[in-house]
Amino acid sequence: MSKINILDFAALNLSGDNYLQWALDAKIILKSKGLGECITENNNANEKDRYRAILIICHHLAESLKDQYLTIENPLDLWNELKSRYDHQRTVILPKDRFDWTNLRIQDYNSVDQYNSALFKIVSKMKLCGESITEQDMLEKTFSTFHASNVLLQQQYREKGFKTYANLISCLLLAEQNNELLMRNSQMRPLGSAPRPDAHATEDNKESNHVQGNGQHGRGRDKSNGRGRGRRSFGRGRGNSRDHGRDRGSFGRGHGRGRGFSFKPQHSTKSEKYGQCP
Repeated sequence: MSKINILDFAALNLSGDNYLQWALDAKIILKSKGLGECITENNNANEKDRYRAILIICHHLAESLKDQYLTIENPLDLWNELKSRYDHQRTVILPKDRFDWTNLRIQDYNSVDQYNSALFKIVSKMKLCGESITEQDMLEKTFSTFHASNVLLQQQYREKGFKTYANLISCLLLAEQNNELLMRNSQMRPLGSAPRPDAHATEDNKESNHVQGNGQHGRGRDKSNGRGRGRRSFGRGRGNSRDHGRDRGSFGRGHGRGRGFSFKPQHSTKSEKYGQCP
């Protein structure tokens, strides 16, 4: 691709729906090249700079739009023509942006990052249209749209006395990340699934006492109904495994059926969405 075809920013559409962003980008690129004076009233730009400026402007117009301004050679005239044609977008876009701002709520988003992106998108459009949004406006918008279940956390964050929205959102992002780590650690293994430290020791002691007292452990099928010599009796046997199962509490049921007991995870209370205030 030749260098002349590379765009520094998106071209202006024929509909003009991206005019506000295009005008801002065009002004920035012209000023960065020392050509900002070419689009100001009563400027003293020389002929070379004027042609450089109009080349940049025309290069960032859609082909169908560029054809409509072929005869204009002064960048200021072209700039004013485009402004008079598309500047009404401010009055078209602003009401929708105000509506989006009014209905923006942090509780409607699954993450703090999603809410943060949506807020900045709306704020940027409103500022392009000349609407002023302050740091206090963004702080109050966030505090006032917490979910009702987070009312205590909202009060904690208010008491922190944040001066900028950036500091508040950093705190919320950190709290959300800590909450996610806690939830992952909790879900890696169900509650109560860790082995009891004294379970096997109790089993071994009771089995040892059983062998010493009886002296016939695993001798045949007449006592424990087992299937071979030396086989443990808390399987399907009906012998001394009944008492053995009762003592252990986690093995055996009834006549020594050998069904294991599993601890059911206790239901924990749902954690706050934005965590504790750091």
